Amino acid sequence: MSFACPSFSTSRHFTRRALLRTGSLGLLGVSLPKILQATSQYGGLRPPVRARSVIFLFQWGGPSHLETFDMKPSADDGVRGPHRPMRSACPDIEISERLPHTAAIMNKVSLVRSVHHTMTNHNSAGYYALTGKAPPSDDQRLRESIDLFPGYGSVASRQLDHQDAAMPSYVSYPHVISDGTPTPGQFASFLGKQHDPLFIPSDPNETGFNLPQFSLPEGLGPDRLRHRRGLQQLIDRQARLMDFSAEARGLDDYYTKALTMLNSPRIRDAFNLAAEPEKMRDRYGRTTYGQGCLLARRLAESGVRFTTCYFSDSIGGQKTDGGGWDTHGFNNTRMFPIIENYHLPITDQTLPTLLLDLEQRGMLDETLVVWMGEFGRTPKINANTSRDHWPHCYTVLLAGGGVKRGFVYGASDETGSHPADAPVTPDDIAATIYYLMGVDPRSEITDAQGRPIMISSGQPILELIA
Repeated sequence: MSFACPSFSTSRHFTRRALLRTGSLGLLGVSLPKILQATSQYGGLRPPVRARSVIFLFQWGGPSHLETFDMKPSADDGVRGPHRPMRSACPDIEISERLPHTAAIMNKVSLVRSVHHTMTNHNSAGYYALTGKAPPSDDQRLRESIDLFPGYGSVASRQLDHQDAAMPSYVSYPHVISDGTPTPGQFASFLGKQHDPLFIPSDPNETGFNLPQFSLPEGLGPDRLRHRRGLQQLIDRQARLMDFSAEARGLDDYYTKALTMLNSPRIRDAFNLAAEPEKMRDRYGRTTYGQGCLLARRLAESGVRFTTCYFSDSIGGQKTDGGGWDTHGFNNTRMFPIIENYHLPITDQTLPTLLLDLEQRGMLDETLVVWMGEFGRTPKINANTSRDHWPHCYTVLLAGGGVKRGFVYGASDETGSHPADAPVTPDDIAATIYYLMGVDPRSEITDAQGRPIMISSGQPILELIA
């Protein structure tokens, strides 16, 4: 099941006259399949670029779909929870009453309510969400390996032309997420370090936020950068800061790019949050995540193709005033007060602010915003008055970048337990992201063993595309 706001219309329906005309064109060697292919149907060698930038807001820990974008008010008390749905700017879409500002911009987004997979551990599910590739096992101890797939931004860096050497193509911050061990899928893996993100391990909400990666070691002036010893000092410092392996491929290319960016005022300007009006910074919220979302807008504005902003470094667990969305309710904590007082207010401030800011600047149509976690939460409320891991059905939100507005794709069943219609996997989400960026999801890259492998085994969700 898919539905859209009443105001939504599409121009991709063929009239009888157009079809008859297509038949006559066939006499001239232009067949109906070619006409369909020319109208952006999946099958072209390279899709048109709809999203020039992607802002990937990763909600580490697994937000509950039942408390956000897929509520079940008619289910029994053990499923529906204490929150009630509210009408949104799209009359047919109801979301949590705890997200009133978000409700006001639901006519600008698409929801996919039928995403599912089988990974129940954070690291394996997180890897799947960050790469669109199923992990070899469902294991909390899954860790980075040269045999595992790179993240979306690294693949985009590899596949897309990026002529602007003064700006990175892929940026991530401010955390390396983990559950015991760092979650794989955050870096370039076998693609080589030249396709790693420019990772910023600094809090954008801190006074004096800057780029420590691009600060020269004490006593090393620009003139010495041409000398081998000076260059090695810079490389050593970068390696310690970003935990790069000396044996990794692509170091020469990576550091050549880093040195080019060192001398670029544009990259420093992009990261200069102090240049933003105080009112704008307040609108996003004076939190690490809020200022991270503002920074993502600045990076997209400056030409960065892919930005990943992590909601939190930890899954959350037993925290009551921070962390990610992992709200089991251990040690007498309770899910609902935690998300009411922390997760939902931050979400309700940042997501609408980002989308409205992008729209007011004329950027939303070419900037894809993806809001998602690694899974949802159990429909049944547990003995701790909380919800556990649930990968079998959850919701992903997309906006801008060629995506329909006020649109819902797929549906869950009456309790939000499983897809009831149009099931979607993380592979399909990945294929959709690539497709919107103008990258054929069937493109091949070479893995660590030299074998060709498609960047996605999913299918782009063409019904989402405006």
